[in-house]
Amino acid sequence: MLENFEFNFMKQSIEKKLESSEANFQKLKFLEELCLKELREKFKKAEVYLVGGAVRDFLLKREVKDFDFVIRNVEGKDLEEFLSKFGQVNLVGKTFGVLKFTPKNWLDEPIDFALPRKEHAFGTGGYRDFEVQSEPRLPIEEDLSRRDFTINAIALAIKEKSETKKQNLEFQLIDPFNGRKDLENKIIRAVGKPEERFKEDYSRMLRAIRFACQLDFSIEEKTWQAIVKNISHLNDVHQEVTMVSETVYAEPEVLESRVVPYEVIAKEFLKSFYYQPVKALDLYEKSGALKELIPELLKLKNCPQPENFHSEGDVWVHTRLALEKLFSLEFKRQFGDEPPSTELIMAVLFHDLGKPETIKTPEKDGTDRIRFDEHDIVGAKIAKQICERLKLSSPENFGVDPEKIAWLVQHHMLLVQGDITEMRPTTIEKYFFNPNVPGENLLKLAFVDISATIPSQGKPDYSSFYQMMKRIEELKQLSASKKELPKSLLNGYEIMKEFNLKPGPKIGELLNILREEQLSGRIKEKEEAIIFLKKILNPKS
Repeated sequence: MLENFEFNFMKQSIEKKLESSEANFQKLKFLEELCLKELREKFKKAEVYLVGGAVRDFLLKREVKDFDFVIRNVEGKDLEEFLSKFGQVNLVGKTFGVLKFTPKNWLDEPIDFALPRKEHAFGTGGYRDFEVQSEPRLPIEEDLSRRDFTINAIALAIKEKSETKKQNLEFQLIDPFNGRKDLENKIIRAVGKPEERFKEDYSRMLRAIRFACQLDFSIEEKTWQAIVKNISHLNDVHQEVTMVSETVYAEPEVLESRVVPYEVIAKEFLKSFYYQPVKALDLYEKSGALKELIPELLKLKNCPQPENFHSEGDVWVHTRLALEKLFSLEFKRQFGDEPPSTELIMAVLFHDLGKPETIKTPEKDGTDRIRFDEHDIVGAKIAKQICERLKLSSPENFGVDPEKIAWLVQHHMLLVQGDITEMRPTTIEKYFFNPNVPGENLLKLAFVDISATIPSQGKPDYSSFYQMMKRIEELKQLSASKKELPKSLLNGYEIMKEFNLKPGPKIGELLNILREEQLSGRIKEKEEAIIFLKKILNPKS
């Protein structure tokens, strides 16, 4: 399918666009003036195509962050030599034949330039387990046919209009798989036969889910059925027999490696949950991906809760509702419009993992009601194990810290484990003013946990949350800025010097006692702190 449309860069003669769309045009204008026009002039038969996700986002009027170009009828060495005049060029492995081009004064991600390529998959479903062959004269339609989904198999030919001297460009949309129609209908559809596409690379199944969440699209039925059928292959392994020694009696060693590395799984998993956590949870559960990757989460299903506290349902329903509450109006009113971090989303997803492992019921255990003693501690261990197993810390930008997630899960019950009005100021400082722990995310986790806890009569009880917020604000009032806690009146070195003391545990005890007095508002000046410590060290004086 070919479709012509024009854009005049000089006159900006288009109707009002979204800001991101305007930015895309300006970047294309920059690249056209920098090198694309000269490329076509130098190589008379050269054809320039914007391809893949860049075209998808261009048509959706989303900001294009990764510009990918395919250049026909130019040899690879000639293209590399040409681009090097305008910026830095790096070849990304001979296997893939992609040039990473960073123009001078370019602030975005490097731009991909490649020749048309065709691939031969080895049929293992392994990530990048295929052979790539570049062919300068390969039709662009064949290059597009090797791509995963129709919405990513669209090209935009960039040509200069010959009938005018003005700086006009003519764009020609090349869409052999009707990807633009699927964009309009918000559908994720595999190119060709879905099962064949997934057997070429099983990670594409998670990629389909990620696009469905990122773009808020639905997955086409045949594509979905192929995902459900093949999802168990996510855990396939390669086996390679090697000889560790050349001696006659040496035993061969069998080395195993994952067909789909956890690092790839982690990237798709975290992106899906970042964009739409509830939709991601539903798609991962219905596709069977949770069963293959995080079976621990499925134990939340049919795990009962005391109805007087949790009329919303079992632990699964509660967890799903908590994820939903991250985007509620109440949450935004309390914490602002900034989207929740990936670490917070993972903490919400994992916060009650310990309940199925610790449940006690009146029928089986003789308890007064359903109880989950120490589920926070047990859940933290399970959450950390999952994060480490799936290598969730590995993806750039989206990676999470397993230690922080485990900390959040372990302390998510803090607000209901005692009387907040009686909590020591130093305890509040430890959890909510300590730069080494995610205190703000702990407040957010507590808020959505409360929001998703629906008593049998009445609405969620936020009293403990607002009590903590009040205590936090009262402590902030002690500083001049009213935004953070005041600095300690004395440090350990000053105490040792003032009272001629040696280093040891005693110094830490004195610092804690003094800090408690300061945050309680009973001591405000350095001189008062010295007098206070004198009374402690010499009570009879």
